[in-house]
Amino acid sequence: MLDRKFIVDNADLVIENCERRGVPQNVAEILELETRRRDLLNQVQELNRQANEVSKSIGQAQDEAEREDRKEQGRQLRQQKDSCQEEHDATEDRILGLQSQIPNISHPEAPVGADDKANLELRRGTQEPPQFDFDVLDHVELAEKLDLIDFESGARVAGAGFYFLKNDAVLLDMALQLFAVRHLVAAGFTPVVTPDLAYTEILQGTGYIPRGPETQIYSIENSNLNLVATAEITLGGMLSGQVLDSEQLPVHFCGVSHCFRTEAGAAGRASRGLYRVHQFSKVEMFAFTLPEDSDATLDRFCQLECELFDQLQLPYRVVDTATGDLGGPAYRKFDLEAWMPGRGDNGEWGEVTSTSNCTDYQARRLNIRYKQRSVKGTRFVHTLNGTAIATSRALIAVMENNQQADGTIVVPEVLRPWVGKDVIS
Repeated sequence: MLDRKFIVDNADLVIENCERRGVPQNVAEILELETRRRDLLNQVQELNRQANEVSKSIGQAQDEAEREDRKEQGRQLRQQKDSCQEEHDATEDRILGLQSQIPNISHPEAPVGADDKANLELRRGTQEPPQFDFDVLDHVELAEKLDLIDFESGARVAGAGFYFLKNDAVLLDMALQLFAVRHLVAAGFTPVVTPDLAYTEILQGTGYIPRGPETQIYSIENSNLNLVATAEITLGGMLSGQVLDSEQLPVHFCGVSHCFRTEAGAAGRASRGLYRVHQFSKVEMFAFTLPEDSDATLDRFCQLECELFDQLQLPYRVVDTATGDLGGPAYRKFDLEAWMPGRGDNGEWGEVTSTSNCTDYQARRLNIRYKQRSVKGTRFVHTLNGTAIATSRALIAVMENNQQADGTIVVPEVLRPWVGKDVIS
């Protein structure tokens, strides 16, 4: 979350930022409560000082009656102090609740707009969208012809939005993960397989809403645990409460996990098949950096995503995400949108990866700091996340862009060692 002093000192900027993001803001209430909290803190300190003075004077009392009077005066001052302290703590909790709802400041170059329609295209990959001389099938139709995905059985077992991958789709899914992990390990990332569950406070720390009507999270009943929507949650939580030496930074993790999302409200043809599902596998990049290095790290994460999709020979474009489409923790976010020939009437761009610089927003909530030699105190690290491969959407792009007239699918060359064939038929 944003630093409270920053909110108080830059109230107009914070209000303007909330408006650009389309987020209801409560800055005025925070300012009012913070003034009240400071007054209460001063009262607590003053009452405590007076009580201590009275306590010290008891031994100077002339007789027993005066001694008892001073004891009673001390008890009353302590009671008043405790009452003020309780009100102070309740006010502090209220401020923290409101403070946690304020989104991160957005980058000054982020396009201003209410949703993804305002996203700004920055560049395209090395491949152009393919031109087909036959009727294009979408991935659902291709999967049915080649017996690759069983949506019907998935719905029978767990409901709509679940599915079984079958036959060569299983090999494609695992090949995509191995391809991404190998590429990131070569780039200096530490590979980890993360838990699929995390505590509520870890989700809150990374900026997710684990409970309540707005949640997209599956929570475990009668438990403080939740299924994770992304390895960003578990990777960010790995160092919660830790203080690092500046020489240890940056730390780069490559996390493999399942992802679970309720996808409440998602529907329509654009969400058909694998595009919006309740469970998928993902390889996630995550970094803890010094504040001065986070902008460059965001560019590096975006470049790594581009390298992966260039090697897969898939057409994509990079977009700068509009303020209204940023998640709460993100300062700036770049999306990769792959061309999906079977989406819409004549093909559409569909988001396949994103990468975000969250500055110190998550670190402040998770209390992840660093210290420098010869510098007093500690500072919050910056955190960044980025999708390397989300297999469900990557499968859509691979299948639809590589389809042939006879309904077969050409396997991207970089995946063939793991799939074991050139063509799925």
